[in-house]
Amino acid sequence: MTVPHDESRSVSVTRGRWLLVAAALLWSTTGLFVKAAALREIPGPTLACLRALFAAACLVPFVRIASIRFRPSLVPMAGAFAAMNVLFLTAMTLTTAAAAVFLQYTATPWSFVLGLAVLGETWRRGNLAAVVLAVSGIAVIVAGSSGQQTATGNLLAIASGLAFAAVIVSLRHLRDESPIFLVLVNQSASCLVLLPWLAWHPPSLSLEQWLLLAAFGIVQMSIPYLLFARGLNSVSAQEASLIALLEPVLTPVWVMMAGWETAETVTWIGGGLIVGGLLLRYTAWAGNDIETPRP
Repeated sequence: MTVPHDESRSVSVTRGRWLLVAAALLWSTTGLFVKAAALREIPGPTLACLRALFAAACLVPFVRIASIRFRPSLVPMAGAFAAMNVLFLTAMTLTTAAAAVFLQYTATPWSFVLGLAVLGETWRRGNLAAVVLAVSGIAVIVAGSSGQQTATGNLLAIASGLAFAAVIVSLRHLRDESPIFLVLVNQSASCLVLLPWLAWHPPSLSLEQWLLLAAFGIVQMSIPYLLFARGLNSVSAQEASLIALLEPVLTPVWVMMAGWETAETVTWIGGGLIVGGLLLRYTAWAGNDIETPRP
């Protein structure tokens, strides 16, 4: 019995969405690792470099030789991924953590613009309504966060959001390539960019710290980016960037549940706007939202 094309497409998109949700859930564990006592005092660039190193290393045994091939699009993707990490880390040192984390998710509106310009994606009312509420939520959180923010730090965080959007659009554009190979390229590029820092500041770590860093790289970076890349096989860059918003919303929840930190009221208000936008997207505007696949 032949499965109708529309039904098959719908199943594929639903599966892709759940893969993106799973990726966001794993990304949101970053606070649990960074706030852990064993990793709390390790400098941010060292954490990022070693996390990327373990994320890349664990993928090497699974890369098929046949999947390794150069495409010009790999260069801007890897460059955007490395830039995203460097810009975000720098922003974290110049502005508040809340501002840096949530401003990075200006990647959502950037993904809409790049998706339209680069991939030829169409804008749908449900997606637009969700992104408006998401941007409103981000603005509430950043404007109401306590602590000393700086214009430079906030601009760098916004720039990291643009780089993240470029990564999302690149992964969508390269969706016919092996996800394992793509993630390996990105993580390797990120690690190489930060190696000079590691050379100037060689770490002296305990076995517990090395094991946690390995888990950090595999669980919070390698696996979720694989899931995200696979999800982008059937879901548009615009929608993927919306679903990824679950990460910054859930990150303070896990940290609070662990008893390490309590989120500010504005975080819950802004997070509520973001989640509200997603709920509207998948309830009020859930019908007839399966996009026609593009070449």
